[in-house]
Amino acid sequence: MKTGKPTINDVARLAEVSKKTVSRVINNSPLLSEKTRERVQAVIEEIGFVPSLQARALALSRNWIIAVIHDNPNAQFLVNVQHGILQELADTEYGLMVQPVDRTSANLHENIRAFLERHRPYGLVLLPPISEDDGVAAICEEFGCNYIRMGSVKLGPAEHTISSNDREAVREAVSYLISKGHTRIGLIEGPKGFTSPRERRAGFEEALTAARLDLDPDLVRTGHYTFESGVEAGQSLVDLPQPPTAIFASNDEMAIGAIIAARRSGMLIPEDLSVVGFDDTPLSSHVWPTLTTVRWPIVDMASMAARKLIHPEDKQAMKKWLLRSELIERDSVIPPRKF
Repeated sequence: MKTGKPTINDVARLAEVSKKTVSRVINNSPLLSEKTRERVQAVIEEIGFVPSLQARALALSRNWIIAVIHDNPNAQFLVNVQHGILQELADTEYGLMVQPVDRTSANLHENIRAFLERHRPYGLVLLPPISEDDGVAAICEEFGCNYIRMGSVKLGPAEHTISSNDREAVREAVSYLISKGHTRIGLIEGPKGFTSPRERRAGFEEALTAARLDLDPDLVRTGHYTFESGVEAGQSLVDLPQPPTAIFASNDEMAIGAIIAARRSGMLIPEDLSVVGFDDTPLSSHVWPTLTTVRWPIVDMASMAARKLIHPEDKQAMKKWLLRSELIERDSVIPPRKF
C-alpha cells in the first residue's frame, strides 16, 4: 500500500485470492463459497478498503440504482413501496429511481427496453399490473438485469417474485361480515386489467358461496382505486331501493369514499352501513369510525423485493415469496339493524 490507500490488489494479495474473486465478493456474486467470502470480507474490513462505485459500475455495466417500474393510480401504494425499498437501501450505496409507464401503450416494451439501455439500473422492482406482463420480464432477462415481480399471486420462480394472499384475505374479511349477520353485502372492486381486483373479487365470491349466499350483480360496482371512484360507487350503492347493509371495497381509498357518500345520504356508519377496506393505509386508523380493513404487507413486500436484488447470497430471502395479509378489526363493522 505505497500510497497509504488500500487497493483491490492489496485485498487480493492479503486474502490470497485473485482480483476477480475480490470483485465477486464486492458485487455480491453467488459464485463463491461462504468461507472464501468471509475471508475476503475480513481483509476488506481490516485494511479499510473502500470500493470505487465508478469502477464497480463499469465492471458490471450497471449503475447503483434500484428502479421501480409502475403504472398504478394509487399514490399511497407508491409511497408504501418506496418506504419499503428505502428501508432496505439505507446505509448502502444504492439509490432509488421511480419510473412511470403507460401499460396501455403499444410501445410499452420498447419504452422499457429504452429505459434499460439509457439508465442501466442494478435491478428492477416491477409493480402490478406491469409485473403481470411476461414480456417485460423477458426484456429484463434479455438485458441481464435482475428483477422482482410484485403481485397478488405468484408470478414466477421465488427468486423473481414476492406476493400476497389477496384472495384468502378477502375471503376472511367477507366471512367476518357474514358472521356479524350481514347477507346483503356490496362490492366495490378495482379497475379491470389488474390481477388484484380479480383475486379480491374471487375471495369475495368464495366467502358468499361458503355461506350459501348468492352474488347479487346489482350490488357490484367498479372503481379505480381512487377516493373519487369510491364516492361515486358508494353513492350508487346507497341510492338503491334496497341498499346493502355492508360494503367491501377493494382498497381503503374507495372504502373511505363510500363512507363519505353514505354520510351525505344521511346514513350512520356503522349503524346503517358497515364498511371494510383493503390496505391498512395510515388514514384507515385516522378516520372515524376507524376502518376495519385488510392489512396488506406492501411495505414488507417492497423491502423483501429490494433485499432479493441487493443480497442474492441471502438464500432464505431468495426462497421466500409469500407475505400474508391479515384482517384488522376496528370500529366500522357491527351487526346490521333489525327492523
